[in-house]
Amino acid sequence: MIRSNRIPHLPLGHDRPVTELPLILADLHLSLSPGDEVVTHLSARPSHDWSCQRAMDLVIGAGFLPDGKVTKKSSEFVLRLKRIRSLPDTVGPKMQVLIVGLNPSPYSADTGIGYGRPGNRFWPAALKAGLVSVDRDPRHALLHHGVGMTDLVRRTTVRADEIERAEFEAGFERIQRLVTWLRPKVCCFIGLGGWRQVVNRKAVAGWQTDSVGRSPVYVMPHTSGLNAHSRLEDLVEHLHAMSAMTDAAK
Repeated sequence: MIRSNRIPHLPLGHDRPVTELPLILADLHLSLSPGDEVVTHLSARPSHDWSCQRAMDLVIGAGFLPDGKVTKKSSEFVLRLKRIRSLPDTVGPKMQVLIVGLNPSPYSADTGIGYGRPGNRFWPAALKAGLVSVDRDPRHALLHHGVGMTDLVRRTTVRADEIERAEFEAGFERIQRLVTWLRPKVCCFIGLGGWRQVVNRKAVAGWQTDSVGRSPVYVMPHTSGLNAHSRLEDLVEHLHAMSAMTDAAK
């Protein structure tokens, strides 16, 4: 944990590919506590992918709240950040699937594991479907199976109805930029509520006519144990149907 009355300045990402920055920022997020502040000197190997917008999207995706203006110095962006109670994205290049949730639950934010509550059926369904091979390990899922994870909204709430529509819309714009950049073969939205909020109010589970970036979209029921309408077997079937697209694209 970083503890000091003086806000630390941290150089991050120097001469590293910009695609490595999400996990670098995720590690920073996990090393801090909610409310901690840092000033990051965020840089990457020069490329057309590196911009002020990308830097802002990455720190928001990593569970930070930018404070004030972004200062550009040569190829680095200087940002003052506050670590919020959230989950960091686990995303990177060559993703097969990007899992998109609604927003972190308090349990997930505090443990650092999306869908981590014992009653949530995402991980049991993903294991049965062969999407992942290690339970409740987002980093392993990304690095060994190309399964990335993010949320529409990074702010943690107890209930989904605490989220404002403007937050959904801003979050969806970030997801669109993320997908256009990293090009996962499939985007899978967990829970119909998020997709209905920002794209199609009448959407039903399954493949959608709208894509995100150039990636096809599959929407499936929420995996929470409170969703009594979907059995574990149903969720496994949804993940099978979704992953079949990635297998066909190999």
